[in-house]
Amino acid sequence: MKEILIPDMGMGGAVPVVEIPVQPGQHITAGQTVLVIEADKATLDVPCEIEGTVLEILVALGDQVSAGQPMLRLEVAGAAEAAPVPAPAPDAAPPAAPAPAAAPAVAPAPAAPAPASAMAEPVRDPEAAVYASPSVRRMAFRLGADLSRIAGSGRNGRITPEDVEAWVKARLAAPAPAAAAAQTSLGLMPWPKLNPEAYGPVERLPLSRIGRLSGPALQRNAVLIPHVTNFDEADLTELDALRKSVNATEGRKDSILPYIAKACAAALKLHPKFNAVLDGEDLILRRYVHIGIAADTPEGLVVPVLRDVDKKSVRELSDEMASLAADARAGRLKPADMQGAGFTISSLGGIGGTGFTPIINAPEVAILGLARAQIKPVWDGAGFAPRLIQPMALSWDHRACDGVAAARFLRTIADFTGDFRRILL
Repeated sequence: MKEILIPDMGMGGAVPVVEIPVQPGQHITAGQTVLVIEADKATLDVPCEIEGTVLEILVALGDQVSAGQPMLRLEVAGAAEAAPVPAPAPDAAPPAAPAPAAAPAVAPAPAAPAPASAMAEPVRDPEAAVYASPSVRRMAFRLGADLSRIAGSGRNGRITPEDVEAWVKARLAAPAPAAAAAQTSLGLMPWPKLNPEAYGPVERLPLSRIGRLSGPALQRNAVLIPHVTNFDEADLTELDALRKSVNATEGRKDSILPYIAKACAAALKLHPKFNAVLDGEDLILRRYVHIGIAADTPEGLVVPVLRDVDKKSVRELSDEMASLAADARAGRLKPADMQGAGFTISSLGGIGGTGFTPIINAPEVAILGLARAQIKPVWDGAGFAPRLIQPMALSWDHRACDGVAAARFLRTIADFTGDFRRILL
């Protein structure tokens, strides 16, 4: 008998089991899916790496599971097949060492540069190694968590996904440090404590998993990134006529969005600071153009990524968008499908509105918001002519860019969409 553990699939913490496609007594082959979990806005198939007969399933639908947890017991044909499943943690175990001690509570002193945090943090030697798997390090990078300040609860002080998640939640929930160090104070009133039931009937709806996952990241991005939003308009009249002509000739139903994505890719090549990562005092310029496209689903907003947009045709981009959108609505997106973007486009054109201020998706430094294009009268020097005008809103990180650069970048996008032939030059 062999106990099979859940492998590390970059789940980022405990996740729910949404499907169990096998049952006790069933013979399974190596690599066959035995669990389906919901992780990071996507569903993941969990395989069993060895062949055998299922004796017992150790988890149930709805259970919260994590990497390294037993998921089933398997009867294997021989010792050769019963080789252990690779351990979830890819790193070698660190030498045995006492777990980092939690910092003792310290009463705030007037002369201290800043009061003690509401959350105890470990006392760690700055030169000491941080033990965490690559997936945990990626998770910490995405969430902006400092691994050197997180106490690991795993074996020998290893930091687990749950440790990172708990640290981030505690930081977001904790009150902001006193402003004595900064010599300023916002003087904000505490959050009001209300009882809505006292005023009438109410209904309590639980947040979707996507909502629960997105909330802390959105709060972090909105608070920590100095957002500025520039607004401009693009004349899509000729581009929309080209789109309709191509659709009619080739029997396609492409929207205007892949054309705009192509224009953004060309503009990013000319303005690389908007396709970058801010890393301390350095700006890392990406030499590839991957663009995230926000997609609405019944469970909430997800952002699948179009890769190498500058190297693909509009037809290829349109087909890829349709495929990713279908996967998003069906819950088939993998975590890798939503990683690696250097720039994001969020379009509400199919719904309405005249403009909005999108929140930057860290570690990116800019995001383009598109509202609904409308026919407007535009003066052409001799009279007013009806033109299809697209409102655009560019939110950007003021640490990485400035207003002049943002205005030029947004105008470049407008120029490329106004005359699509410029992309070929």
